[in-house]
Amino acid sequence: MKYLYDPPGLLKSMFSEFYWNTTNNKVLLTFDDGPNPETTEIILKRLEEENVKSLFFCVGENVKKYNSLAKQILANGHSIGNHSFNHKILNKISVDEKSFQIKETNKIVKENLGYNIKYFRPAHGRFQLSTASILKEHNLKGVMWSLLTYDYKNDLEVVKFAVKKYLRNNSIIVLHDSMKPKNIILDSINIIIDEVRNRNYQLGAADECLN
Repeated sequence: MKYLYDPPGLLKSMFSEFYWNTTNNKVLLTFDDGPNPETTEIILKRLEEENVKSLFFCVGENVKKYNSLAKQILANGHSIGNHSFNHKILNKISVDEKSFQIKETNKIVKENLGYNIKYFRPAHGRFQLSTASILKEHNLKGVMWSLLTYDYKNDLEVVKFAVKKYLRNNSIIVLHDSMKPKNIILDSINIIIDEVRNRNYQLGAADECLN
């Protein structure tokens, strides 16, 4: 059961090039799949109210479509990571397509936002042995997770169980900036922030948590 939420230590050691946990004993909150006009703004507002800085793994074509939302993510002091150009699974595409998925997203973000991406998370969390060398080629750090909330199931009780059972002081938490968890995303954020603070943990920003 635990490995559904927090990947096993063996996997983490086999792919030690990826960040699975934070390096400073602070909790890092991350959001995948945005920006999205239905959710990004309400997420940003809530994070600002709580003075929490997060890492948004954005899809390249979404950055292109919703440029103003991507700009707002940065303006609010958050970081943007690469989540591929159109959310293709890396181990189902060619080497050239993999390179395109990563390179094109970096290019879009640089040209539209003037921002150099440092971090990459593969779509659906799927990767393979060659992924690390591809990331190195593009000067990116791979970031996975140690707490998958399953917020995309749109069931707050599932999120609550995951957070209360598997939150640690060095967790990298995954939420989604997309339509799937729209109805529970604010409550999910609140549950995480409350649980972190009740345990006297701290939330950190990407660059301090991943070094």
